[in-house]
Amino acid sequence: MREGQRSGIDAGQQAQESPAAELLWDRPTGASQATLILAHGAGAPMDSDFMNLMAQKLAARGLTVVRFEFDYMAALRQDGKKRPPNPQAKLLDCWRAVYAAVRHQVTGPLAIGGKSMGGRMASLLADELQADGLVCLGYPFHAIGKADKPRTAHLADLKTPTLIVQGERDAMGDRHTVASFQLSAAIELCWLTAGDHDLKPLKVSGYSHEQHLESAADAVAGFLKT
Repeated sequence: MREGQRSGIDAGQQAQESPAAELLWDRPTGASQATLILAHGAGAPMDSDFMNLMAQKLAARGLTVVRFEFDYMAALRQDGKKRPPNPQAKLLDCWRAVYAAVRHQVTGPLAIGGKSMGGRMASLLADELQADGLVCLGYPFHAIGKADKPRTAHLADLKTPTLIVQGERDAMGDRHTVASFQLSAAIELCWLTAGDHDLKPLKVSGYSHEQHLESAADAVAGFLKT
């Protein structure tokens, strides 16, 4: 991962509200090695079980994790009405605003990423924002059943150091299918045995979901601390 490019106020300062979204912080007990802004997927909020567990596991490994919600998900929290994700342009604008807000609040390396859609949106902005790293947990390489229409054009020329943690049987990009895509040399793939889009393995694999989440956290922590 790149070294941090700019510094801000002390990382231990109380979290402030972003102009785009309320921020949820998980901090390590000791010094923070790096900060990761982690966006949620299309259908689950920033405090879903998956997001909570990953944030806790990463904080336990010396990382600061910052979460936020895109506007459509924040609206659901307010009125209980489900909505589809915002148009891509609005999702990206939300990402830009959150990144700017967090950049002013932390020192050291600042990476971006997320679960599924959240990671994909981050990948579209990583080079523009000059993020120090990009982390995608279950990247949606294509829509389910549409491997012939990959969402990978920008990944061929990506310059930001990137880690994608992917289940081998992910319906949105399994190991065999992803091998056929042209990906930048800046991208590192971490494959989890028999894992699905949520990194959950088949029972016959001999692995548990907890073990895969621990492996994912180890991979992310190792990547962000280098």
